[in-house]
Amino acid sequence: MKPSLQVRLSQHLALTPQLQQSIRLLQLSTLELHQEVGQMLDQNPFLEMEEEGAATPFETPPERQAADRVADSTADAPDAPDAAEGASELRAEEFGTTERDDWENGTEKDDFDGIRETPSSAAPTGEGDDMDPHERRGSSTSLQDHLRSQLVGMRLSAEDHAAIEVLIESLDGDGYLADTLADIAERLAAMLGIEGEEARESLDERLRCGLRWLQSLDPLGIGASSLGECLALQIRATPKCAARQVALRICEQYLELLAKRDMKRLTALTGADEDMVRQAQELIRACEPKPGRPFSPAEGNIIVPDVIVRKTGRGVSVTLNPDVMPKLRINDIYAQAARGLRGASANPGMSSRLQEARWFVKNIQQRFDTILRVSKAIVERQKGFFTHGAIAMKPLVLREIADELGLHESTISRVTTAKYMATPQGTFELKYFFGSSLNTDAGGNASSTAVRALIQQFVTAEDNAKPLSDNQISSMLEEQGIQVARRTVAKYREALKIAPAGLRKAI
Repeated sequence: MKPSLQVRLSQHLALTPQLQQSIRLLQLSTLELHQEVGQMLDQNPFLEMEEEGAATPFETPPERQAADRVADSTADAPDAPDAAEGASELRAEEFGTTERDDWENGTEKDDFDGIRETPSSAAPTGEGDDMDPHERRGSSTSLQDHLRSQLVGMRLSAEDHAAIEVLIESLDGDGYLADTLADIAERLAAMLGIEGEEARESLDERLRCGLRWLQSLDPLGIGASSLGECLALQIRATPKCAARQVALRICEQYLELLAKRDMKRLTALTGADEDMVRQAQELIRACEPKPGRPFSPAEGNIIVPDVIVRKTGRGVSVTLNPDVMPKLRINDIYAQAARGLRGASANPGMSSRLQEARWFVKNIQQRFDTILRVSKAIVERQKGFFTHGAIAMKPLVLREIADELGLHESTISRVTTAKYMATPQGTFELKYFFGSSLNTDAGGNASSTAVRALIQQFVTAEDNAKPLSDNQISSMLEEQGIQVARRTVAKYREALKIAPAGLRKAI
């Protein structure tokens, strides 16, 4: 085969390192940018904060501070229950936690309308517990640390203390056992090399004893393996009454019927009248379906907005949040030293590091400039939202903002993901202001976001004894001149986490 030379003309896009960094920084959330800036400050000596020694949002992440806490508990106090002796020493640190299925008996802890979703101050607490559940939410104590602190002063054997430690480490974030006792015992026996039927039975008994101790600690309901068991543990601590027995039976056997609001079957199966079943429901509603929730890190639920929108005399102002903007600069001393090294004494590594620092500062500034431009364009398109709320939202797609600003749709998508805007109506992700278009009888278009807001209003104002069906909501929207099919209503209702009509009916 004879070799030959050919000339070919083509076009292609070359992503320079600077452009790659710019794209990557644009799609980062505030927390991710926080971490990126911290890493760059550690790696590049030419980069520094403008105000050294001042606290900035990019110095020490809250989760790193929380990770520095170390829990240490001892065990010694009276009244330990009888248990089989001779079990091998247990080591809790060898166990991890796994996710558990939120569905129990056809109900979900997040959406079960019969139970309060906020920690109840009416829920019973252990003796000597003076801490309000709402105060715990703001504290930095983890669930595991809180439980271990209660073991101090208890007169427990080394085996019982170790068994409780194993169970504490097996709890998930909601306070439920992530695995069954049988699974925990089987893995523990394999890990410790325990063989023989007698030794295995002793180990099982030790774990059952430890579970009884664990479930007696605060918060009540901890260490349950199901939603029904969790509620039953809390109800048993309430004063004795006829309604308590009915509530216990419902939690242990008929929780699914309570979630379905099936009053007829509940009264028939429990043998109680409707008034007694309603009293039992109130007892259940006062319980906390997720005992570990008050101890969840508060930092994880806080959203720091990137953009702040305020009403002014002339309209609406859009500004960047200065608290999330890193104040970076080039270190003058190092930069002058790098420029002073010329010719043979020049260090290529220092020059590249200096250029890298300059690119990083420029790309950070460009990131926030782009976020501000996109935010201003969104606010201009959705002026009605800032006066009348979500019901006044207009249809908006990424392409409209991209065409207006001369950017690509992918750039708008990166800017609006995990970026938040604080408004007089609340804090929202930038993607919230985009919505598809629905036809109206007048020939115009309605935003899907506005339609969801209407559905929320209809459900909020409905009669609990006769909740609106999806067909009825569709008819009500049609009366407003908005054409929405029943399946679309169901999809929007599920997106709003609104239960079907049958589950919203009051009993």
